[in-house]
Amino acid sequence: MQEGLMEHEDVTRAIIGCAMMVHRKLGSGFLESVYQNALAHELRKATLPVQCARRIRVQYDGVVVGNFVADMVVAGCVLVEIKSVQTLGPAHGAQLVNYLAATRMEVGLLFNFGSASLQFQRKVHTYRSRTSRQALQDVSPSPEQSIVLPTISQVANAVEPVQSCE
Repeated sequence: MQEGLMEHEDVTRAIIGCAMMVHRKLGSGFLESVYQNALAHELRKATLPVQCARRIRVQYDGVVVGNFVADMVVAGCVLVEIKSVQTLGPAHGAQLVNYLAATRMEVGLLFNFGSASLQFQRKVHTYRSRTSRQALQDVSPSPEQSIVLPTISQVANAVEPVQSCE
């Protein structure tokens, strides 16, 4: 990676360019699945590997508490979530951050094809080891101000492909 580039910036730029192409050609008004399939097609044309509908099993306190399906993973390093709504809200960004935590992926893109112009957000979720979190807690001014974070293994267990895009 070149000096000064964000994590996976080259891949995210390519994905955003492909999403802009899809929105330019299709406009707004279709279901998310239409945009997902069109974006997967554009990404493959750009020679980027795409996995669609990734099923992720979520654990809490060592117990499987549910599953969710992420829209796509591109180049094995960027999670992509697609929406087709009037406008993106805070809950959409929070959903992507939760998906990043569950998959242990660091970079995600959220696209909204439902508005007159393409909306997108880039989210990053950075992971620290348990040791570094403990070191941060050890230097806290008082125990009342310490925040104990759950381990990532308590949140996510497995990621597996479910189906491919058309």
